[in-house]
Amino acid sequence: MKKLIAYLKTSSFRKTVLMAVVTVIGIVLIAFFSLSYYTDHGSGVPVPSVKGLSIDQAVNKLEEQGFDFHVDTVYVGDKAPGTIIEQDPDAGTLVKEGRVIYLTMVTMQAPPVALPDIEQKPYINALSALSNAGLKIGDTTYTPDIARDVVLEVKLAGQVVRPGMKIPKGSRIDLVLGDGNGANEQDIPELIGQDLDAARFAVKGLGLTIGIITYQGTITDSTNLKVVDQFPKRTDSTTTTSIGTRINLTVSQGSVDGN
Repeated sequence: MKKLIAYLKTSSFRKTVLMAVVTVIGIVLIAFFSLSYYTDHGSGVPVPSVKGLSIDQAVNKLEEQGFDFHVDTVYVGDKAPGTIIEQDPDAGTLVKEGRVIYLTMVTMQAPPVALPDIEQKPYINALSALSNAGLKIGDTTYTPDIARDVVLEVKLAGQVVRPGMKIPKGSRIDLVLGDGNGANEQDIPELIGQDLDAARFAVKGLGLTIGIITYQGTITDSTNLKVVDQFPKRTDSTTTTSIGTRINLTVSQGSVDGN
């Protein structure tokens, strides 16, 4: 052990270590400069900017500067078909001549997508489903229905479309929604000959109201009354009335047997 320690303190050992360090450094420098020379490090041709150009313009520009290219396509609804929207490597990057430049072009034709099932769904849910499918909201109209902001009908270019139908991606879908008010019109009921209680029930069930009740003749039993006239009444020219309309009734005493 003492001999080893003594050797480590000699000038011979120090020279050996120094020679080893110099050798390693020399090998690293040789490798670095050799690799730089082989790869032409720090030099090359800058990649031109072709984003935003048409495919023809981009190809001409790349070929003029000696580059090859590869084109992939993607559909983007708000971009003109045939436009380059991405390139790799980026513009200005130094590369060797003949390098392949990868381009992403907006496709000329929208791919078909299946219309999601949004009928009888709330508007906010339909909006999300259409967006996820790559479709857009067009015109939104309302129609009388008790369901508010619920999709009742789906249209494309004025034609009704059903869930699962294939339509071009990016299409604008028109929606018909319920306004939450129900129908604005209701059939006029035929009440003549009915018991007053039955007439009241029928009028209320149709969203109408009982107006003035006129009693005809002598009334001895208020639980046995028959409708003998009404206003408004159903005619050949008038069959419906507005929701909430008051129906005026004329009643008289029913017979003893209830007829």
